Amino acid sequence: DFGRSSELAFVVEPSDDIAVQEQPLILYCQVEGIQPITITWRKNGVMIVDSENAFMLANGSLYVSRFQRVRGDGSSDEGEYDCMAQNQYGLVVSRKAKIQAATMSDFHIHPQNAVVEEGGVARFQCQIHGLPEPVILWHKNSMPVNTDNERYTLLPKGVLQITGLRAEDSGIFHCVATNIANVKFSREARLTVSGSHSTVYKDPMILVGPENLTLTVHQTAVLECIATGNPRPIVSWSRLDGRPIGVEGIQVLGTGNLMISDLTVQHSGIYVCAANKPGTRVRRTAQGSLVVQAPAEFVQHPQSISRPVGTTAIFTCVAQGEPPPQITWLRNGQILETSDHIKLKNNNSTLSIYGINQADEAIYQCLAENSAGSTQASARLTVLWADGLPSPPQGVRAETVSATTIQVSWEKPLQNTKEIIGYVLHIRKAADPVEMEYQEAVSKSTFQQLVTDLEPSTSYSFYIKAYTSRGASKASEVTVVSTLGEVPAMPSLFIKVINSTTVQATWEPSIKLGQHEGFKLYYRKVHLSQYTGPVLLASNVTAYNITHLDASVVYEVKLLAYNQHGDGNSTVRFVSLRETVERTVLNPPCDCMKDEQNNKTSTTGIIIGIHIGVTCIIFCILFLMFGYRGRLLMCKNVQEQLSTPQIPRSQRSATGLVLNGTTRRDRDDRDLNGKQLDMNELERLFPASPSQEQQEKGITLAHSLSAPHDETQISTLPLEEFSIIEEQPDPLPKNLHGSSPAAPAPDHGPANEG
Repeated sequence: DFGRSSELAFVVEPSDDIAVQEQPLILYCQVEGIQPITITWRKNGVMIVDSENAFMLANGSLYVSRFQRVRGDGSSDEGEYDCMAQNQYGLVVSRKAKIQAATMSDFHIHPQNAVVEEGGVARFQCQIHGLPEPVILWHKNSMPVNTDNERYTLLPKGVLQITGLRAEDSGIFHCVATNIANVKFSREARLTVSGSHSTVYKDPMILVGPENLTLTVHQTAVLECIATGNPRPIVSWSRLDGRPIGVEGIQVLGTGNLMISDLTVQHSGIYVCAANKPGTRVRRTAQGSLVVQAPAEFVQHPQSISRPVGTTAIFTCVAQGEPPPQITWLRNGQILETSDHIKLKNNNSTLSIYGINQADEAIYQCLAENSAGSTQASARLTVLWADGLPSPPQGVRAETVSATTIQVSWEKPLQNTKEIIGYVLHIRKAADPVEMEYQEAVSKSTFQQLVTDLEPSTSYSFYIKAYTSRGASKASEVTVVSTLGEVPAMPSLFIKVINSTTVQATWEPSIKLGQHEGFKLYYRKVHLSQYTGPVLLASNVTAYNITHLDASVVYEVKLLAYNQHGDGNSTVRFVSLRETVERTVLNPPCDCMKDEQNNKTSTTGIIIGIHIGVTCIIFCILFLMFGYRGRLLMCKNVQEQLSTPQIPRSQRSATGLVLNGTTRRDRDDRDLNGKQLDMNELERLFPASPSQEQQEKGITLAHSLSAPHDETQISTLPLEEFSIIEEQPDPLPKNLHGSSPAAPAPDHGPANEG
């Protein structure tokens, strides 16, 4: 019974069809499997009862004698049909076949009159809807158009293109639409070819570009592109995404229409038609999208399986298509409903049945469907049940040991215990789905199991199965028990000294603390037995300052977390403030306000100092510049003074003016070999020469000043030899108040004399 031929499966399924009004229709259905097999039909989910109009043939096919789109009672033979087959192992349902009536509407686009110059392009179009898609042919002057003429192009959607027009192309055109439902004629349109071929340049222009198309695999797509211009443009095609169009199944119709045969999903994309002026980069473009759909098809079929009672059965069904198909599961022809032990995962691609029993034995079907079509595949689940298997274990009990441990115990089954090879304990959180269950194996002589590593304050469910070499017993009764609560873990504690009387206790929140209501903080002097506290702190508090401490002793600080189950273990730290006091004595704390003011004062002083320094530098530069200019002026006055007659040496004091430790005469003798002052350079620097009166006035300056007690001789020297020493005052002349020395006469002596 477990051979391939025993599987109930469809050999032939009904397919989509278009029926003709008042004509017979046959829907085929052929099934294989273990007999007897019963076949029934449904339309739109409703069972079809044999009647004069529709009945089932001996081979299982459905025969409709006179198909009618609308019957007298308002019903219709159009709809979705499926075939159901059933035997002793289950029931399967075929794919849905969509049946439509053949129709044809009136033309909604008729050809229009056209006047085109010779050598140009003419285009006629007519459109009509129908099922199946009507075939459109063109007539010229009531005769079929000669399709052997290369200048005439007929496109599947009712388009006629005529390129390189000539005078003989003029005429009356109309189209004829035909399908199994009807034949219809469009209105007529006249084509007039005027004048001769023009040589005037015209930019390329696309008259009609490609339309957006949605087709199914294996169909044919025609993308229209007709362009004009002078010279005649070159039409080319490309994909917007840059991928190559390819050559297989590709054909160009007429002067630029693209035809793609035997479509695949890879042909989907945006296609660009370009009209190029020969020899230039002048071009015009138009684009249209092509969407290729693919009916659902299976990549992986579900496989029939046999499983012992209490185990898990898994079916996998993977389908592909464009757009991606939706997957639905059926159980004996009915939509499968999920429950605690029936789960669907991976976008319904995986069906899992946990803890199977005899009620789960059935045929499971996977239906994959999208807008392009549907398909189905089936598999059978056989639940193995052998005679003489043990009865379920008895007296299952679970007792809580701790927050993470539960003790489970049971008694051996009442029947068929000789072949038992062991027990399996099934464990699951009560709130978790069935697929989260896990098992622990136990020897046949053990009737208790300590389950560890559980979560505190959590409910768990347990049941036991007894296993033999031929299969497992049924599950025992399920028992549910909760673990105990758990006190929080030890918190991490850190102590920071703030000052000589204050420390700060800080701790970090942690998941390891578990559920806690808050913290308790204690502290004491180490030589005392009594703690200060507890200080109760909320669970979101992570720091606390302990103040008014004695800096001369060591303190012990203790922190613990607590909850409704009690206090957790504490963390202890020791802290001394003595070092802080010593540091404070050696390095007294700063007066922050005073320091801040000092900082501000220092900053202001620095800025003022910078300003004073810059000012001093400027004054120094100016002083040097004007001082140098003054020295030059003084040098020039010396030269002018030396060029006038001097007072006779005999009239001067014997001590006279001493320069550089020598008498003036010695100086004169030495200057004979010295360097002379460059008068031309002085005149160039100081072009305005003083007057003779000023010169004389400058020379006799010392004599015009009245001094009651002494007389000083003032003189100047060239810059390079300028040096002054203290000179002795002359003795008062006896005739100082009686007469004044006579003014000396001008003398043009050497410029470097004296």
